Amino acid sequence: MEDIIAGISSAFSFFNLLVCLLGVALGTLVGVLPGLGPVGAISMLLPLTFSMEPTSALILVAGIYFGGMYGGSTTSILVNVPGEAASVVTTLDGYKMTQKGRAGAALSIAAIGSFVAGTLGMVLLTLLAPPIARMALEFGPPEHFAIVLVGLLVLSRLTDTSLIRSYMLIALGVVLSLIGIDQMSGSLRLVFDSPWLIDGLDFVPIIMGFYGMSEVLGSLEETYQKPVKADLSLKKLMPSKAELRRSTGPIVRGGLLGFAMGLLPGPSNILSTYASYGLEKKLSKHPEEFGKGAIEGVAGPESANNGASTGALVPLLSLGVPFSPLPAILLSAFMIQGITPGPLLIKEHASLFWALIASMYIGNVMLLVLNLPLVGLFAKVAHLSSKVLMPIVMMFCIIGAYSVRSSMFDVIVLMIFGVFGYLLKKAKMEPSPLVLGLLLGPVLENSLGQSALIFRGDLWQFFNRPISATLLIVGLIVTIWPIVRRSIHSIRSRRRSA
Repeated sequence: MEDIIAGISSAFSFFNLLVCLLGVALGTLVGVLPGLGPVGAISMLLPLTFSMEPTSALILVAGIYFGGMYGGSTTSILVNVPGEAASVVTTLDGYKMTQKGRAGAALSIAAIGSFVAGTLGMVLLTLLAPPIARMALEFGPPEHFAIVLVGLLVLSRLTDTSLIRSYMLIALGVVLSLIGIDQMSGSLRLVFDSPWLIDGLDFVPIIMGFYGMSEVLGSLEETYQKPVKADLSLKKLMPSKAELRRSTGPIVRGGLLGFAMGLLPGPSNILSTYASYGLEKKLSKHPEEFGKGAIEGVAGPESANNGASTGALVPLLSLGVPFSPLPAILLSAFMIQGITPGPLLIKEHASLFWALIASMYIGNVMLLVLNLPLVGLFAKVAHLSSKVLMPIVMMFCIIGAYSVRSSMFDVIVLMIFGVFGYLLKKAKMEPSPLVLGLLLGPVLENSLGQSALIFRGDLWQFFNRPISATLLIVGLIVTIWPIVRRSIHSIRSRRRSA
């Protein structure tokens, strides 16, 4: 109780309240920028936390996290341009409502749904994270290796249609994470006699290159189209009683469905929006309205999106393993502050943990209060020409990359991975597996090395421990099942042809 009270008091301090407000405002503002989304928002604004005290830094990042998740819906509804991948479904009915003059109602329901689902998710996170963390104290290096490996294998099936491509990107990310000094032996590896590589590659310029600079390069081949102007007057802003009544069920169902899916490996915030949209269309008394401006088509997916974002924090905070790209970016914020999320987080940094949880409740309230009256202002940012917008994004990226280690080498890394990210997007390949491999590579290597020392080189001992054995078997099934399924499908096709 002392730790909980200390954490809540820290979250309600004047400075941390200002930091939380700044985080949700910046997150929403950057989330409104088409194509960037919360991953880009956190990647671009991460350098702001370098000189901050750990509690304030993590409160700022959490505010950006939730603000970015909400901001993506604004452009989806107003200009039919998803701010991020999780807002694609919102365009189906949100933009139709804008064309009908109900943009304000759609934006209000998106804000209310995000608040309710986020608060519901925070309650469940508060209840579930500590017991899962206590249970996770039974995990040793073998179990950590197994759960990280399985997380990577499962995610590889969900981010790309090609399993081979995902495995290649994950492997490349792991290899890039190994550049520099071996933590166990102290020897140099993959440095190619370059003094710049002795300290390894910092993940911040790489992430900003993939999600920031690649968008700048992509914008060079796009033509600017003037968006449809939406009526954002106060009268049009508030939803009607009928719209509120029709939205209540989808908001609650979407929040619970999203939270449950957030506990699973993969891009849950994206998958949950599709699942929620399909569920609401099936349960609706008026399924013919979907795709033509149904309020449920906005309320359900937006709630599921925010519920999944909160659910994804449970494995990150309690196990120290991000199950999707967005928590992986949050993991980097913890690592910058020298804090490792996982079973010992609540034990070793109890007041910080509870301050972070309390700030998330506060941030949800701030988001609701901030976004309802200022939604017109945020919408104007999306109306900026790419000629104005992208140079600002590029400036953020260059300054952020240089500020990591005050090195021009990191700016060069930013440019290289910006081009690489642009080429991946042109090839319709998702860079998230590489980012996860890069962030989880050191955890994978250290846990494998420690396990090898414990087992004295006999790696078959992994299968003598119940948890690690179960996880590795699951990983084996996940790996071979697509091959087996394709083989069965091929045999059946040949039999039908015969």
